[in-house]
Amino acid sequence: MTDNTPYFFDTLAKVLLRCWIFGFALLFFAFVVMFAANRFIDDIHGRMFGLSPHELDVIFYCWFGALKLLVLTLFFIPWLAIRWVLPDRLK
Repeated sequence: MTDNTPYFFDTLAKVLLRCWIFGFALLFFAFVVMFAANRFIDDIHGRMFGLSPHELDVIFYCWFGALKLLVLTLFFIPWLAIRWVLPDRLK
């Protein structure tokens, strides 16, 4: 019986890389929407929750930072660790 562990981790590394790319694509999309429709978003959410535009901007930028940290720690760092330990023939 052959050991498929290196191939499993190679597949896992590929999945993590795609998740990292999609995570940053989501972050970029959210930033573009926030930049393009800032006043519209402020009007809707400001009325809904009674927040000022400055308070909403702080909340959104904190969300951007949290998403970026999550994407890096959950996807990029494990991908990098797996790529370091995989044999060269699988990279």
